[in-house]
Amino acid sequence: MDLNAVRTFLAVADAGQFQKAAVDLSLTQQAVSKRVAALERELGVRLLTRTPRGAELTVDGQAFLAHARALLRTEARARASVRPGSRALRVDVIGRRASLAGLLRGFHRDRPGIDLDVVTLAGSQEAVAAVRDGGIDATFRAVTMPGQPIPDGIEITPVHDEPLHLFTGPAHPLAGATAVTPAQLAGHRIWMPGNVPGTEWTAYYEALAAEFGLIIEASGPNFGVEALIERVAASSTLATFLGVQTPLIRPAGYEMRLVPLRDPTPVYPHSLLWRADNRHPALAALRAYLASLHHDRPDGEIWTPAWARRSAGASSGAG
Repeated sequence: MDLNAVRTFLAVADAGQFQKAAVDLSLTQQAVSKRVAALERELGVRLLTRTPRGAELTVDGQAFLAHARALLRTEARARASVRPGSRALRVDVIGRRASLAGLLRGFHRDRPGIDLDVVTLAGSQEAVAAVRDGGIDATFRAVTMPGQPIPDGIEITPVHDEPLHLFTGPAHPLAGATAVTPAQLAGHRIWMPGNVPGTEWTAYYEALAAEFGLIIEASGPNFGVEALIERVAASSTLATFLGVQTPLIRPAGYEMRLVPLRDPTPVYPHSLLWRADNRHPALAALRAYLASLHHDRPDGEIWTPAWARRSAGASSGAG
């Protein structure tokens, strides 16, 4: 149904005259008459009749009047639902307990009036496709995985190179170290049950293991960060990798160790991806917030996989 014709019918019904309705709509009287006639042909009934006093509703016109008003109210709500800034900003993070989710929480604290819809998609390929297709506004990812090029029209900016730390319980042989090198971890069991084949973080840790001879185990069910921490904290042989900004819930009765990695320091390179034509004002606010943050680079040499290294002109960190 032509909503312009419905709008024109209502203008005539409210004005009581075709001529006044034409003035109100900035149309010619002939154009108003044609729109109303087209609507009547579509409905198969007469909606208005001309009288010496102007225009009056027929019985069918009276029956249609309330529905016509409802149609235009629905149209207004539909337009408002997609108006930039009228809906929540939909952002994907790898995990709700990961450090990048912490940055998003910081943004929410800084701009509490901005509505956020936080989702967790499986991997970079799915997340980038969702950005491309408009399912989400932005995603935090490490880019780019081998064989997964970024589509045209997707913008990328680095936001944080996150240094990794070795997480152990007090009985682990490396628990008392002030720092360890990745080479020192050769032969030690690094347990990461959340590593899923095909995801960018699994590709990252596979490259790290291959570079330094690590043993990364992904066996067993993934019950989340808390269960991982509890098991590692109680073990003398298991360790895992965590960022220092990962929020920890400390299991009762356990002491935990976060040991810095040095020479080189493995860093996980987080970036923000979004569609270049996305005009959501909250997206601009999020990007400005991330750009305002300062992250200290670790001392000395850093390591990332070759596929995740940024060009010489790309900045490291959000500032």
